[in-house]
Amino acid sequence: MNEMDDAVLVNKCLQGNLQAFATLVDRYQKVIFNLAYRICNNYSDSEDITQNVFIKVYENLKKYNDQYKFFSWLYRIAVNETLNMIKFKKNIDELNDQYPAQQPSPDDQYQQTETDQLIQDALMSLKAEYRLVLILKHFHNFSYQEIARVLNISEKKVKSRLFTARQLLGQLLTIKGIINNG
Repeated sequence: MNEMDDAVLVNKCLQGNLQAFATLVDRYQKVIFNLAYRICNNYSDSEDITQNVFIKVYENLKKYNDQYKFFSWLYRIAVNETLNMIKFKKNIDELNDQYPAQQPSPDDQYQQTETDQLIQDALMSLKAEYRLVLILKHFHNFSYQEIARVLNISEKKVKSRLFTARQLLGQLLTIKGIINNG
């Protein structure tokens, strides 16, 4: 049996077919988790974000406009949920700054090479608006148009942010000795 395309699955969901929704969740769960994790760098928060995204998708499926890719609509929800989590955590951290920063688990440390960790740290030190465009473009291969739609900004703004983000990341990686500008 061939995989059904997203539009067919969405229509089946709207008709009450829960298995169709389960198929959409299976199809995109890892991708959404990966996006959330790359943005917030917290496994537990990424799990929560992923769960919240699919709850919102289910609750708002009637609002989906099928002239656009389901994937783009889903990503927009995921980006918004992730940014909301970051803002929430920032507010909590400002109120409770006596708590130390969460350290990566031993499993996470084992799985990542030193260079990967340095790159991730550099990426995480960027403002969310720059980090998002880099992640969507380079980790998820989104087009400028898709990024613009997901972030609700113009393509020109996407290109501008991407240029600035690459410059900032390049400077950080040079400082950390990952890139040799010599």
